[in-house]
Amino acid sequence: MLTKEEFACAVRDYKDTVFRVAFGYMKNQDDADDIAQNVFLKLFKSDTAFETPEHLRSWLIRVAVNECKSVFRMPWRKMENIEDYAEQLAMPTPKHTELLSTVMGMPEKYRVIIYLFYYEEYSTEEIAGLLGVPPATVRTRLARGRKRLKNILTED
Repeated sequence: MLTKEEFACAVRDYKDTVFRVAFGYMKNQDDADDIAQNVFLKLFKSDTAFETPEHLRSWLIRVAVNECKSVFRMPWRKMENIEDYAEQLAMPTPKHTELLSTVMGMPEKYRVIIYLFYYEEYSTEEIAGLLGVPPATVRTRLARGRKRLKNILTED
């Protein structure tokens, strides 16, 4: 079980990551906030012993993905435009914000993998473990997502 200080550090260090993963799935700030809150509540209640900060980060992302999938089954789910919240996502430049907005506009199966690969720097094998799909599926979706993203960006 984490101490209060360790929990506070985990929230501080990973709140943006958890929110972005949730927002990537939900495309709705309120749902993403709720999911992030639930993820950190589960962390607070968890008695899991985390070996490294990377282990904690992976656990948080996995729990966030599972929480998102459970919300998809609820009939009240709604979607919002990411541009409304792009300034809250703390990107280094407007071009990064625009690129993230483009990525978030892609279909879920591409945007989540692209986000985890490029923004969170996970390997395809790690993403496969987080999402519960074969590594070959991750690589295929990543390649197709890159191709779609390239087409979208060259059109503009």
